[in-house]
Amino acid sequence: MRAVDIITKKRDKLELSRQEINFLIEGYTRNEIPDYQMAAWAMAVQLNGMSHEEISHLTLAMAHSGDVLDLSSLGTLIVDKHSTGGVGDKTTLTIGPIVAACGLDVGKMSGRGLGYSGGTIDKLESIPGFRAELSTEDFIEQLKRIGIVVAGQSLDLAPADGKLYALRDATGTVPSIPLIASSIMSKKIAAGADAIVLDVKVGEGAFMKNLQQAQELAEVMVEIGKLSQRRVIALLSPMDQPLGTAVGNALELEEAVRMLHGEGPEDYKEHCLSVASYMLLIGNKASTLAEARDMAIKTILDGSAFGKMRKLIAAQGGDLAYIDDLNLLPKASYQQEITADTSGYIAEVNAQNVGEACVILGGGRAKKGDLIDPAVGVMVRVKVGDKVELGQKLFDVHYNKPEAIQDAIDKLKDSIRIVETPVEPPPPHLGVIGL
Repeated sequence: MRAVDIITKKRDKLELSRQEINFLIEGYTRNEIPDYQMAAWAMAVQLNGMSHEEISHLTLAMAHSGDVLDLSSLGTLIVDKHSTGGVGDKTTLTIGPIVAACGLDVGKMSGRGLGYSGGTIDKLESIPGFRAELSTEDFIEQLKRIGIVVAGQSLDLAPADGKLYALRDATGTVPSIPLIASSIMSKKIAAGADAIVLDVKVGEGAFMKNLQQAQELAEVMVEIGKLSQRRVIALLSPMDQPLGTAVGNALELEEAVRMLHGEGPEDYKEHCLSVASYMLLIGNKASTLAEARDMAIKTILDGSAFGKMRKLIAAQGGDLAYIDDLNLLPKASYQQEITADTSGYIAEVNAQNVGEACVILGGGRAKKGDLIDPAVGVMVRVKVGDKVELGQKLFDVHYNKPEAIQDAIDKLKDSIRIVETPVEPPPPHLGVIGL
């Protein structure tokens, strides 16, 4: 069997066997198949797709490319959540502590940023000392001890996905339903969660640009979950505009922490409470969504959710001073306002443009291996449906490279559309699959 034959077969829109997919993934994991061949195969998948059976084979091959955690010895139900990526989506940082404070164990393996979509691990690494890479033993021990783990892609859990995840970012193959579904679900299977809530984003700032694509991705992942004896539901969430106000790593971390104190944008608060409620429901901690929501709110009001976040940061080596005093987080050297050049109603805040502006500033990766500046980013001061006046602030731009600011400003100005007639704000959710 040769990699080039498998690439050619997928190029010609033919279905790959389990043996062929296993050969490809095992060879790539062992460095026997080079990046350039894997990139060619990924592009063939991007263009031609995969059948559900192929996706299932790919998911299991990547999950079993390293260790698969058996968390049954903990004697508790492990819950997880995963977002398919968005702009300003820092929800894991708020939801994880809320759900753990309600008594459910949260074991999560998170990624770094892909293109204009930010990564949870990049945000957490705004805290000096925070250690994202955990061994299997560390993952289990921490989960047992404090009931929450947010780890990076470790070398011994789904290593094939770790390699492919970074390669996709640099080769234009991020928005592929088979590759997204297998990437997400291989990590979930490898990390041993029993119940999973998937937050599938839809819109201009998401990899799935329309509802049909998002529904297809959600259905594929829910089906993979069933085949793997996991309880999985998928929420469909709009991502035409950024979630919350902050876009950029330290800025988003600050917003996530403030939400644990009950402070923050209404759309972000509503999204966090909704996802947390579904996690509590499928984790058998609540019998109704209303009961679950009340439980989640209580952990914010009594401080137990923030207390759980402190335990998470301390357990993984982070300096607690940086979440106890948010003024210590990395700050950019410069700030610039962007204001409205007309009065009217906000009809669009294009999330992809805002995310790309953040990448231009240094807050994301333009190519594999790029370093991220945690201090830079954008504060989005308006939402779709808002009424604005001439000269009203639309964005605050936080930057360290004066040479990059004009390109970022141009992107941000292009993201805004103001019209004369009132506009309805988008709904918080677009549907649920698998419940």
